[in-house]
Amino acid sequence: MTDRDIPLNEAGGVLTIDLSALAANFRDVAARVAPAKCAAVVKGDAYGLGLVPTASTLWHAGARTFFVALLSEARKLRELLPDAEIFVLNGLFPGTEATYQQHALLPVLGSVPEIERWQQFCERTGEPLPAALHVDTGMNRLGLSAAEAVNVAEGRDELGFPLALLMSHLACADEPGHPLTDRQLEDFQAIVALFPDVRASLANSAGALGDPSLHFDLVRPGIAVYGARPRADVAPLQPVVRLDLRIVQIRRVHEGETIGYGAAHTAKRESRVAILSAGYADGIPRLASASDLRPGAEAVVGGHRCPLIGRISMDLLAVDITDVDEDAVAAGDFATLLGDGLALEDLARHSATIDYEILTSLGRRYHRRWVQGA
Repeated sequence: MTDRDIPLNEAGGVLTIDLSALAANFRDVAARVAPAKCAAVVKGDAYGLGLVPTASTLWHAGARTFFVALLSEARKLRELLPDAEIFVLNGLFPGTEATYQQHALLPVLGSVPEIERWQQFCERTGEPLPAALHVDTGMNRLGLSAAEAVNVAEGRDELGFPLALLMSHLACADEPGHPLTDRQLEDFQAIVALFPDVRASLANSAGALGDPSLHFDLVRPGIAVYGARPRADVAPLQPVVRLDLRIVQIRRVHEGETIGYGAAHTAKRESRVAILSAGYADGIPRLASASDLRPGAEAVVGGHRCPLIGRISMDLLAVDITDVDEDAVAAGDFATLLGDGLALEDLARHSATIDYEILTSLGRRYHRRWVQGA
């Protein structure tokens, strides 16, 4: 059974994905970066929101170039979008060359051995298949060194296949004014000058919504399109996800009693506590828990922001609803963890992590709803 199949009355929570907001965010970014083109990044099952409905929505919003991380994602995307340009970011795994050819997919080549394998495959098949070239400018993750890129440029006549894209990846664009961004830009500009006939791409979400000099020919926004804040000095676009959790039970807890594992939270007053049917097995980080020493995340219950109390467990969490009118909430109702003013960045901050991890970790036990306008 998949999350799409889980009936509402059997689910501990409801994850709502607003496809209208997703499309509006993509069009917003595309308008801001014009005349550069805007690609859609749908790796990680479209940041956890479902590759098929998400990619289809982005195609209808105007995306024609897509990026995924893995070949398995690319094959699934090709079935959905036969005319899309699809790049696979995580390199050319040995023995997969024929799959790229069969499905008209473009590997992003980030090492000399990958280039050599692609050259050899093109020579064997007699077909010069296009690929992208990834050059490292400071991330030190994937990509050719500057010297290796120079060697490729000098040997273009013997390369044996066309280059569809030249790309690099920004390491610190989400930190305005970070000096590494300027150094990466300078280094990438020098590499781009060696390949004047090849499209260039550097900017992620933070770069796309920052300095226009980072845009080049194609930007690759991810998290911004999904409704999160890409950098501190840029307002988030429209929220795309909403998470509502079912209230299993409402309990009365006496002053001085403790709540949850480890007796980490002590009631400071006579309290009413809502127990919600979700936990870290559903992608809600344990670090969002509260204790007597530190506050945790919040939920909206009966129109009021209420604090989480005690440790988040595998399947359950507790919320203090003492200040909510008793008539306003009952077992079986839903509390909101994302939405109604609670953003991804709020939960991420309480969890000592980033929006990306929250979004991509949302579990498979929710009833999922893809809607046009939440």
